[in-house]
Amino acid sequence: MSEFAFLTIGELGRLLRDRRTTAVALAEFFLDRLERLGPAYNAVVTVLREAALAEARERDAELRRGKDRGPLHGIPYGAKDLLAAEGAPTTWGAQPYRDQLLKGDAAVVRRLRAAGAVLCAKLAMVELAGGMGYNQAFASFTGPGRTPWDPSRWSGGSSSGSGAAVGAGLVPFAIGSETWGSIQFPAAFCGVSGLRPTYGRVSRHGAMALSWTMDKLGPLARSAEDCGLVLAAIAGPDPADPSSLADRFEYSPGGRRRGFRLGILRGTTDKTQPEVRRNFEESLGVLREYCQVRDDLRLPDYPYEAMASITIDAEGASAFEELFQNGRITELTAPEDRIGGYSGQVLLAKDYIRAQRLRRPAAAALDRLLSEVDALVAPSLPTVAWPIDAPFDKVYPDFPGGTSIGGAANLAGVPGLFLPNGQGEAGLPTSLQLTGRALGESLLLAIGARYQARTDHHRRRPPGL
Repeated sequence: MSEFAFLTIGELGRLLRDRRTTAVALAEFFLDRLERLGPAYNAVVTVLREAALAEARERDAELRRGKDRGPLHGIPYGAKDLLAAEGAPTTWGAQPYRDQLLKGDAAVVRRLRAAGAVLCAKLAMVELAGGMGYNQAFASFTGPGRTPWDPSRWSGGSSSGSGAAVGAGLVPFAIGSETWGSIQFPAAFCGVSGLRPTYGRVSRHGAMALSWTMDKLGPLARSAEDCGLVLAAIAGPDPADPSSLADRFEYSPGGRRRGFRLGILRGTTDKTQPEVRRNFEESLGVLREYCQVRDDLRLPDYPYEAMASITIDAEGASAFEELFQNGRITELTAPEDRIGGYSGQVLLAKDYIRAQRLRRPAAAALDRLLSEVDALVAPSLPTVAWPIDAPFDKVYPDFPGGTSIGGAANLAGVPGLFLPNGQGEAGLPTSLQLTGRALGESLLLAIGARYQARTDHHRRRPPGL
């Protein structure tokens, strides 16, 4: 049944519970696609066939006994290869760690198993989650991530394999991570839905650290509703991660509110591709059917992007200090990564401290802005997916993007939802982003689910798939 490939979690779950398929059949189907199609997109590091089929057999046995673990029961998925999984390499996308075997499972993997999901693959990523300053798609020993919409274009980083695998129908959902843009870019470039949760919403125990105060784990999936179902399974406090929040997250598809307030920052569509601007305006037309929209908001006057850069540089330099000390930094794939991390090694302590002192009032100012609306709305990115054969700073030089919320949102740790909203240049997908207050995922998901109920962009498949 080839139609499995692009069904939502809810649709696959109904097939399971109606006895029209089995967890083993689903696992075999997606394992075959991962093995057969994954190399075309450089999306897969390790396929976990034996372990996945064993889990799937147990999920089927549980259903026969009347035990149903919930919406993710029997649903296959993939995990970005910075998450530990017992018995499988956890490579962090980097040659120096290619044979690394970590003991035990990451908290997210444990929670998904408890929810009944079946781990089928460890998925490719940009080496060290992009923390060494990469400037090209060829920044992983698995090769450049390729979007299934056009394999000559990048799938986005650093969750490159997670975005490509979901976009190509190799798994129904995947776990990615974002420090600054690493769920946003793959979701946009691969035409899928992605959710960046509030900082601390999801335990990072067992996940590679790039920036302890900015790293976040979240899902990429077919729809906003799917993202909500996955977040409900992986969110919650964890004694093994002191930064995890005590707040629990429960997801109710459909939500309860009827009206929402959206805001647009001034200059949001400045220097974006014409097709991106057109699709954004069309999306606003849909959103205005159930939302009030303001278009006069300003981002508070703080150096959010500079503070985010300093934070990542300093914390990344500390996280990978051993790699510098033993000289294995020279084994990284991208030439700029072999030297880019040294900026963090020489960053002055006073600059990092100044950034952290300013961070609190900057986050408070952003929260005051976000309190005026239920979400800020903007194009996810100013262009479609970038060609893989050019340095990032050379592609689309005329479209650097207008007013951006990405640096501020990641520095402050607030959630974002990314939704496909049409096709742009060369038929490639464009994307819409919603940004909300801390712990405001439910509002974003409710707005996004209603948008997707009125549009079919999330249902579109890449050519040939």
